[in-house]
Amino acid sequence: MLFEQIATGGCQSYLIGCAETRVAAVIDPEQRQIDCYRGLAAREGVRIRYVIETHTHADHFSGAGQLAAETGATIVAHRLSPAPHTKLRLEDGELLYVGGLALRALHTPGHTRDSICLVADDRVFTGDTLLIGGTGRTDLPTGDPEALYDSLFAKLLKLDPALIVYPAHDYKGRSSSTLATEIADNPRLQKKERTEFVAMMRELNLAAPTHLTEALRTNMSGGKTIAQLLAEAAATVPFLGMDDLARRVEAGVLDLILLDVRERDAFDAGHIPGATHLPRGQLELRVNEMLPDPTARVLTCCEYGRISTLAAATLRMLGFQRAVALDGGVKAWREAGLPLVRTD
Repeated sequence: MLFEQIATGGCQSYLIGCAETRVAAVIDPEQRQIDCYRGLAAREGVRIRYVIETHTHADHFSGAGQLAAETGATIVAHRLSPAPHTKLRLEDGELLYVGGLALRALHTPGHTRDSICLVADDRVFTGDTLLIGGTGRTDLPTGDPEALYDSLFAKLLKLDPALIVYPAHDYKGRSSSTLATEIADNPRLQKKERTEFVAMMRELNLAAPTHLTEALRTNMSGGKTIAQLLAEAAATVPFLGMDDLARRVEAGVLDLILLDVRERDAFDAGHIPGATHLPRGQLELRVNEMLPDPTARVLTCCEYGRISTLAAATLRMLGFQRAVALDGGVKAWREAGLPLVRTD
């Protein structure tokens, strides 16, 4: 078996494959590690055939959609997964062959209703059903402590105790455990009675994950994150430095259209001299009125430099091929002590 464990903060993902057939799968890919998975596959001389999600993630952004799009891999998850890009949906007990390597899916709801564990030879990938020294939480959407109890004590913990446990998360630098070790030492598994276990899970009172809303939105819908949108926009536009713009303002010759895309109140409170106001929300509807010459050089600016990047990318899609974004924003301009103009 080919095997690589990739840690991203507390998130754990895995590249597994068949050495004989040179076929591989990535389990629980993290969005920031796409190049890493592809690099590992290239190094090992394998093709990524499957991208497998053990559950719907609420604390990070899944890389499944992007990795599948870039490699042609098939996205695999449980039948109940809400993700629309899932192409192969597994049921409890079904086998998925990665070349000559068999993965047996166990439906283990509790952390989420679509949670699965994957048994492969001498190991089990437990997702967030079982962690090292803990279990997945049950207080997020579709979580159920009763179901988690059954998944653990009636299914997962009845497997061979020698199986190596590889979870989807670990925040203490540990890479693996065994079922035997977890049965003996995991504090949550010492609550062997259903009522005690369920009460413990309901009383954990854990803080919500930092990116809960956005992670669920993107992972359940296949949509893009804000960071993805900004990165894609930044890849399509050049930037003009603040020092360059400051010299133009000081000389009184901009030689371009400086387009401030903030809202009216922010523009009136202080804008860069010579700026024209066109809020980002009105850009597409008023572009012909405000910017009649598509050959003009347009420099977009906003408060922090993010919305202006999106605006410049939009202008380029609309045909303004000389559109650029200010490297920085009005906030940085203000903090640098550069001149601003108020609208009375």
